[in-house]
This record gives sequence, structure tokens and C-alpha cells, in this order.
Amino acid sequence: MSQYRITRRGALLGAAATLASPALVRAQSLDAFPQNEEVIRDQVPTRRNSSAFRKQEWQDHFSQLGQGCLLADISSRAVHYWGPDGVTYRLYPSSVPMTEELTKRGYTSVVRKTEFPSWTPTASMRERDPTLPVRMEGGEPGNPLGTRAMYLGWPAYLVHGTHDTRKIGRQSSSGCIGLYNQHVEELYELVQVGTQVRLV
Repeated sequence: MSQYRITRRGALLGAAATLASPALVRAQSLDAFPQNEEVIRDQVPTRRNSSAFRKQEWQDHFSQLGQGCLLADISSRAVHYWGPDGVTYRLYPSSVPMTEELTKRGYTSVVRKTEFPSWTPTASMRERDPTLPVRMEGGEPGNPLGTRAMYLGWPAYLVHGTHDTRKIGRQSSSGCIGLYNQHVEELYELVQVGTQVRLV
């Protein structure tokens, strides 16, 4: 008799789990991989595969290594770093700007580095979303700059970490280049103020 109850209970629990599974899988899939992500205007969409995420050579983008070189490849959503020793090389997946209007391209350099950076949304960001705070201190939950930030020569453009790992590999920023926190922490130790930067 008790064996029947256990079997019946197990069957009921199994049936409930089976019915709930498609909804859970669907919710997770939509959360992690939205079906309606917009493509940067006037750009050919890049397939998210290993051929788009490949090693590059610094000589194709910079005339010399100097204090090191940092390349943010917006089309493949990857950040490349070459150290001044000519040996050190790192390749990281990144988030990129949501639209071409928010995208800056060209040459600049790292002008400042900060651990646990505070965040001050720009006027245009607050115009798009009036619920944004005026300022958020570093280390606060929800701070979109993550654990490290490297400020570029262009005002309000950074390479920084993010606590929201769903953003990596997507068009999800307001102009900055975002990295997983563990990656930005590694890169932060390698990059010097004065490192050359190119966004393509």
C-alpha cells in the first residue's frame, strides 16, 4: 500500500515537473537570448560564432606597441589587448553600444583607471530613462560599471565591468565597452594609463 502511495506521489510530481519544464526553459531562453535584439543600423549582422571571435594582430591597427594596445572590435563584440612586451595577448567577449548613434570609433587612449567606480549617468541617458539616479557610488548593488573602469580620452566613454552578465556579447550599452568583472579585473592589472585604444 505504501509503495503505491510513493509511486503515485512520484508520478504526480513527475507530471507537474514535466508540465512546468517548457515554461521554465522558455523563460530562461528569452531572458538570456532575446528574440528581438536590434542590429546596429547600416551594418551587416555578425553571426555569433568562433569565426567572428578570432585573434587579431596589433600591427593591423597600431603603428607601434608603446605602452600597450587595446582594440574594441564592435562588429565581433570582442576586446583585444597586446602588452608592451610584445608577448602578452588577451581576448575577451564584450558588450557594445545599442545603436550606431551611440557608437564612437577611432583612436584614443586610457587616461584614468578606477577600482569600484562611481557612476553618473549622462544627460542623454537620463533623458531616455528619467528613473536613473543622478549618481551611484562604486560598489553599490546595481552600479552598471562593475568592479573596474578604464576611462578613455573621449568624455563618458569607458571600458568597464558589469554585474549584469547577460549584457556581454550583445548590443546593450550606451556607448561604453563592457566586460565580465573577472575579465576587466585581469585587464585592469595589465593596462597602463597611456595605453593606446582603438574602437572599430
